[in-house]
Amino acid sequence: MARHVFNRIREGVVAHDPYFECKTDALGKLGFFSYQKCTAAIRMLAYGIPGDLVDEYVRMSETTCLMSMYKFCQAVIEVFGPEYLRQPTAADTERLLATNAARGFLGMLGSIDCSHNDINMLQRSPFFARLAESHSPPVNFEINGLQYNKGYYLADGIYPLWSTFVKTISNPQGEKRKRFAQMQESARKDVEHAFGVLQSRWGIIRNPALSWDERKLWEVMTACVIMHNMIVEDEHDDSIFDQGFDYQGENVEPLHQEPATFEQFVQFYRELRDWNVYLDLQNDLVEHVWDHIDNQ
Repeated sequence: MARHVFNRIREGVVAHDPYFECKTDALGKLGFFSYQKCTAAIRMLAYGIPGDLVDEYVRMSETTCLMSMYKFCQAVIEVFGPEYLRQPTAADTERLLATNAARGFLGMLGSIDCSHNDINMLQRSPFFARLAESHSPPVNFEINGLQYNKGYYLADGIYPLWSTFVKTISNPQGEKRKRFAQMQESARKDVEHAFGVLQSRWGIIRNPALSWDERKLWEVMTACVIMHNMIVEDEHDDSIFDQGFDYQGENVEPLHQEPATFEQFVQFYRELRDWNVYLDLQNDLVEHVWDHIDNQ
């Protein structure tokens, strides 16, 4: 990461957690500087190495290096999480829809891939909990004369036949369905590429876990995602913000949505699991993608 990005993170962490402040002990001996603690944490995250491999570089003990990394991850999440892990706004959703519509997938919000596939991931994901309660930006689009009111995500074959998923076609018959399967699988590579870039930047994600604590594992992963977003934002050209990116920091008004009643939740959940809508959407997209190719 660039020096100014590192300093921004370091300043935010120091202001949030007194642990990173340079203090003196009872004998007046000066303690470690924030640069040492933050450098140790980032090197452990970036290279996926244990604390005893950076202790000589930063002149700190292995225990202090480990403590610095865990506290660093906690501080990054609490300071920068609301900005770099926020929910998409209506403007963000429109930008995603426009980008994916240009690729032939009208109404597509993105792709999904996870180590907790199928029911395990769906039952544990807060994202799908919000979706089941209809707490998501509205998405309305029309394909082949049919109206749809939910955005969808491209997924692989292990996911269920839900109205919010569009999977590829196994053993497609005919040129239209073959081309749809090819384009769906090609577009779905985006999420795999994103994981690959994240792993290449943070070695601790690529290597075996160094901790048995699930909470600490979550904090490490989340902190890496946040800092990755900060680096990407810094590396992008300023023109990207003129193309519809609508982030305004803390000035963005949160969406105030009433919790769904039990009857509404059951209705939304049934709509989510409607496999007839799934089949209709997939068939309509087959025709739409084929027409999109002819119009290019």
